[in-house]
Parts: sequence; structure tokens; C-alpha cells
Amino acid sequence: MGLSKLGFPFFIVFVILLLFQISFSEYQIGEHACQLKRPYNPTYTKEGDLVIAGFFSMFSLTELNIYQSTFSSSPRWIVAAKEFMLKHYQHFLTLQFAVDQINKDPHLLPNITLGYQLLNNLHSNKVAVENSLTYLSGKCLTIPNYSCDRQHKSVAVIGGMSSALSMSMATILGLYKVPQITYGPFDPVLVDKVQYPYVYQMGSKESTLHLAVVQLMLHFGWTWIGLLFSDNPRGQQFFLDLEEAMVMHSMCLAFKEKIPENFNEEDREDHLIFPKVIESSSKVVFIYGNTYSLLKFSIFMTQYILYGKILVTTISWDISAPRNSKIMSHLHGTIIFSQAKREIPGFKDFLRSINSTVNSEDIFLKTFWEVVFHCRISEESPVKMVYSLCPEGLSLADVPTHDLDTIIMTLSSNIYNAVYLLAHAIHQMLQMEIKETLELGVHPLLSWKLHYYLKCVNPVHGANDEVCGDESRIMAETYDVLNLQFFPGSFETLVKVGEVSPFNKGLIINEEDIAWPEDFPQTPISICSVSCGPGFKKIIREREPICCFDCTLCSDREISNQTDAQKCLQCPEDQHPSKERDRCLPKTITYLAYEEPLGMALASAALCFSLLTALVLGVFVKHRDTPIVKANNRSLSYTLLISLTLCFLCSLLFIGLPTQATCLLRQISFAVVFTLAIASILAKTLTVVLAFAATKPGSGLRKWLGSTTSYFLICICTLIQMCLCGIWLGTHTPFLERDIHSEASLIVIQCNEGSLFFFYSVLGYMGFLALVSFMMAFLARKLPDTFNEAKYLTFAMLVFCSVWISFLPTYQSTKGKAMVAMEVLSILLSSAGILTCFFAPKCYVILLRSDRNTLEILKNKVSL
Repeated sequence: MGLSKLGFPFFIVFVILLLFQISFSEYQIGEHACQLKRPYNPTYTKEGDLVIAGFFSMFSLTELNIYQSTFSSSPRWIVAAKEFMLKHYQHFLTLQFAVDQINKDPHLLPNITLGYQLLNNLHSNKVAVENSLTYLSGKCLTIPNYSCDRQHKSVAVIGGMSSALSMSMATILGLYKVPQITYGPFDPVLVDKVQYPYVYQMGSKESTLHLAVVQLMLHFGWTWIGLLFSDNPRGQQFFLDLEEAMVMHSMCLAFKEKIPENFNEEDREDHLIFPKVIESSSKVVFIYGNTYSLLKFSIFMTQYILYGKILVTTISWDISAPRNSKIMSHLHGTIIFSQAKREIPGFKDFLRSINSTVNSEDIFLKTFWEVVFHCRISEESPVKMVYSLCPEGLSLADVPTHDLDTIIMTLSSNIYNAVYLLAHAIHQMLQMEIKETLELGVHPLLSWKLHYYLKCVNPVHGANDEVCGDESRIMAETYDVLNLQFFPGSFETLVKVGEVSPFNKGLIINEEDIAWPEDFPQTPISICSVSCGPGFKKIIREREPICCFDCTLCSDREISNQTDAQKCLQCPEDQHPSKERDRCLPKTITYLAYEEPLGMALASAALCFSLLTALVLGVFVKHRDTPIVKANNRSLSYTLLISLTLCFLCSLLFIGLPTQATCLLRQISFAVVFTLAIASILAKTLTVVLAFAATKPGSGLRKWLGSTTSYFLICICTLIQMCLCGIWLGTHTPFLERDIHSEASLIVIQCNEGSLFFFYSVLGYMGFLALVSFMMAFLARKLPDTFNEAKYLTFAMLVFCSVWISFLPTYQSTKGKAMVAMEVLSILLSSAGILTCFFAPKCYVILLRSDRNTLEILKNKVSL
């Protein structure tokens, strides 16, 4: 028990001694490692009181060799390599320029000199991790968890051209709470403060890029779009946002394909992307992704020519990658979205002042110089493409102006802002803390204290924001719209043709400055179906996107007054569609007027026939004592002629502007007068039959031969018709109406009969009397000719019945004033038929053959 009590303290001491021994051993190893130098120095450092590390990505020699083998048949690969270097090495120069400007500023970090340490990630995640360890270990060999520098002056890291590189660096740097500011495109994955608590992003969120794209597409009327996007969370989120915005504006995706992060030329599925693009009917293809994934994509794209396509993309796609002249000519006209260009004062002059002798120890400047001017600074240069030593006196001022203008519009602005963000954060931190207690450059918590200030400092103005966090730096996004223009002689440039501010000014674009691809002589059209013009409506095709539709003409009473109308609109009742069905026009009020030719003709015919009937009546009255007039019951003839005259005249009630009075009178007067005429014919026919039947010996029909019987029959028939008409008027009175449905472009003022039943009952009753008259006349047609009127009555009734039988179906099939004209015509024709067939032969004998109108002739006929 005593030993155990004594043994425990000894055990604790033993463990402490063991840990001290291990630490001392590590220290000795570290001290020994610090005495060993690397076989090569992968960094370039400029000393200062505080040092900012820059992890950038410049063309590696390996990539240059690969690119050279890909385009060995064309000298343009040298120019391509130069432009890659101009774009990527500019990131190194931007940090150097920003640090120099801050050191010259007496108000920002006074009495403190900033330095920098530059490292090249070579677009490699592995190299990014190695550089992170190099940064932490100092100048000696890389020793995890050990720094050879007694005073580690680096306070933060600016780096991560892509999300993958940023994540690789954060894996190591995050362990030591090193502030890491990325300058590449914004990635929502890096917002996760649990996994990446010390990473800050300077790139724009591009949260409104999809809205800017949609605004551009709508401006040009492009509704049928193809989409290629990177196969990563950022690309997937952009696709979802773009699809939602397109649906809201009735736009459609013709196809969507994911671009693999590691585009593999040997993968058959990767090969299928370009055939799908080529076969698509969409003329516009939007390409979205990060720089690294699109680099391999663009190189592989050189195997295909996208005829009849216009590409729309972002500045993340390094469009200079496919440097083949033929390929570049087909990229001519490409539309590019870029963050609004922010000029960096003095930066262009700084670039032009760079020469190979400025910093002789800058290994990156040497590589850059050899690639840009394709020459060798020394005989030991490993770059394959150079041929001779560089001449003295070269500087970036010898680079064409258009190249320098182009590269300024890259990620340099983010790097510049990141440096100033760090400077302002350090400046405010030093103001808040007591400088002496910090022991500048020695205190290990210096970089840790920066985190609070990095969240709460505006990178542009340097002032404290009221709200801390990355979201406080998200400003209103504005995008420049650029146009890639390729000129003969293998020269191309990016021309700003407009800008988009989705929530401010909207889209401003100068179409006259845009150079479209050679396949398009004018503004390209990218639609699935031709727009439906006014007068048509869209019918969406089954199982196809809403952009694919057929156009159908609006129905008779509908219009559409806009393009691509979803449905047609009904015209008001007093209006009708135009011939093109694109607007409503006021309907014309119409009726059977005296002024129009048809009304004038019918009225003239009615008056002429009524005068003619009156003349016939006059002839009969004048020759009333002649045998032919007396022999055929002249009183009935007078009655018939008077009723026919009234029949002709009553047709005038159907012509002219209808009124309530004419609506009440016209059908009633027509029915009564025609019934009177038909009853007179029936009485005449009955008189003829009775006259010859009464000549038989012992016949009792002689007493019915008087005129009393005939007039009694006429009165009875007419009275029945008047009773029907009275019931009609009492129960369903005809009324005036405006018919807006019978004819599409007309409002017909007409009389509504009130009841079709009574209308056809009246007609049916007249038809019944006419049929009885016709049958009796037909049976009596073989009686002696001199006294027999039945033959003429047969023809008269035949004409009458034919007219009204034809009238019924025609009346049913016509509408508006044509129906009224048909009824007037039937009245005139049937009346004229009776007048002609019955009275014309008698007038012929009376007026032209008076020698036959004698009693002797009649007696001779009877004796024969």
C-alpha cells in the first residue's frame, strides 16, 4: 500500500520526463533540419515587419510541354502560352503592387512595412498542400508542426484560385488558425464555418448571375437554350437557379450536360457532350464552370467545330485556351459575363515598368519572362519552346497593348482588395490593441486576432461595418457583357458591349458593337417554335417543353392582340374580330333597308306587281259585262285581285328599319291577306265544281251555287286565321330585337316572331287551304274549257305550293336580313304566280282576242 502511494508520483514524473525527451528529440531534429537547405527554393520572399503570403497558380513547365505537344502543328501555341502567363502571373504582380502602394501610404499602417511571400500552386491540389507545409515550416526542409523561423512574420495567406485549391490549403492552414483569403470564384461550400472556419472569400457570390443571363436572353428573344455546367455543387446550384428563373420567363433548356471536374478524353461518356451540343436545335449554348475544369474542356473542344452555335459563358472560362486559328474563328462572337471592371490606379503603368532585372531572385518572373518573350534568360532554362537568349532592355511595355488591357479584367481585383482588407484589418487591430504588448512579429496570437477584424472591415473603404461576417461584404453585383472578336491575323480582343445590374439599372447593351459569329449574318434566333403572332394562340406540344408549341388561329368570335398568347380573348357582344383576329371592331347595324340594292329591288317589285294587279282589276271592272268575266264569278275575281294587291303591298312592311308597330303588323297582315286570297281561290274552285255538278238532272247542289256560299266560305277561312293570329298576339307578341349572334360582324335589327309554333301554325293553315284548293282544281281540270278555270287554278296553286315548300328549308338555313328578304321574295313570287297563272289568260282574251269574248262563241263551245 505504501509502495503504491509512492509509485504513482514517480509514474507522473516518468511520463513528464518522457514527453520532455520526445519534445527535445523533435526539437533537435527540427534544429538539425533547419540547418539543411532545400535543393531548390520554391518561393520568392520580400521581407517586412509583417508578411502576407500569396498562393497563386501560374503555368507549370509540365503544362507548357503538354500544351506544346497538343498544338505542335501550329505556332499559335506559343501565343497561347504567353497569354496564359500574362493572365496568371498578373496575380503575383497584383499582390506586389498592392503591398508597395500600402507601404507608400503614410496613413495606413504607419511605421510598419509589409512584405510578401509568393508560392506557386501550379493548379495542383498536391502542390497546394505541400506549399502550405512549406509556408508553416519556413525556409528549411518541410517539417510538420515545426517552424525554423524564430519570428514567424506571416500573418495571413491570400490564395486559392479555385475551390479545390482553397480546400486543399485550408486542410493544413486551418489547423493553425491561419487566416486564408481566397480570390477565386465564390463557393458556397467554403461558407461552412464548421469545416472552414478561417477561410474568407473575396469572390463575388454571383448570386444574381442567373438573373443577368436571363435578362440577356430575353433581350435577344432567346428562349431555347443549351446549358453546360461543371459537375460540382456550385455548378449544380447555378443550374437550379437558372432553371427556376427561366421557367418564370417561359424559357426552356434544350439540353443540359455536366462537365466533369477531370475531363477525360478516353471516357466515352465525356465524348457524348459535344455531339449532343451539335445535334441540338438550340443556337445558343451557355457554359458555366470554374477555370480549371473548363481548361481541359476547352482543349478537348478543339476536336469539334460548333457550326451554327453562339456561346455564352463567364470570364471563368479562359477562352484563350483553344488557340487554334480555326477554332478561334468559330469562337468569334462569344458573349462573356464578367464582374464589372474596377480600374486599379497606377497598375497598368506598374506592369509596363516590369523588366527582367527588377528582381533577379524572383523565380516566377524568370519563368514568366521566358514564356512571354519565348527566349532564354540563361542557358540552363528548362523551357522547351525557347530558342535564343533574351535581348537586353525588354520590359512588359513591349507586350501589345490589347493583351495588357485584356488581362486587367481577371481575378486581380479580388487579390488587390484582399491585400487592402488585410491591411485595414491589421491597422484597426493595432489601434484597438496596445502595440507594445503585442511585441510585433513575435506574438503567436497575432494572426489569430485578425479573424474578428477580417469579418468586420470593408475591403474598399477600410471602415468598420455594423454587421460582421462574410455577408457584410456582399455588394450589389454588376456584370460587364463582353464580346470576343477575332480578327484576321490571329488577333482577338474582348469588347465591352454592355452591362447588367439585375436589381438596379437592368440590362444596358449596345447591339451595334456586337460582332456575331460568321454563321449569323444578323442577330441569332434561338427558339424551339416560331412565335405565334397576333390572331393565334399557343398549343403546347404533348410531352415537350413549353417553348415547343403549335400556333392555332383564334375561333370566329375571339382575338389575340399579343405575340405568343396563351389563350384567345372573347370580343364584347357589340364587337367582332377583325379578319386577322388581332383586334375587335364595332359591329355594323344592319337591316333590310330601302336604300340597299336588295331592298330597293324587292320594294320596286312589290310596287310594280301591286300596280299591275290594280290594272288587272281595272280591266276586269271595265269589262265586267263581258261573257268571260261574268262566266267566272266576277265578284270572286274582284276579291282575289284586291287580296293579291294587298299581298304585294304587305311585303313592304318587311322592308326598312323595323319598329315595334311593324313587328306586330307584318306577319299578321301577311297571314290574313294571304288567307283571304287562298280562300277566294278555294271558293272559285268550289264554284266551278258545283256549277258542273249541278247541271246533272235532279241535282240538289243548285242551291249552293250562289255568291252567298262563296263569301261564307271566305269569311269562315279568314276568321279562323284571324283567331290564330289573335291568340298569337295575345300569348307571344312579336317584338323588336338586336340579333348579335347570327352574323359575326353585324348587329341585325329584326323582329322576333315571339313563337315559332304560332308562326308555323299560321303558315301551316295557309298551306292546308292551298293544298285543298290545288286538289279540287286538279280534279276539275277536265271539265269543258270554256267555263273551266280549274286548269289555271291548278297551275296557280302549283306555283304557290312550290314557292312555300321551297321557302321553309331556306328560311331555316338563312339568318339576319337574308331571312327577311327570303320571306318577302316568297310573298312576291307566290302572289305573282297566282296573278300570272290565273289572270294572264283572261287578260289575253279580253285585251287581245276580244272576238272570242262573245256569247255566241260560248254557246257554240257548249253545243260542241
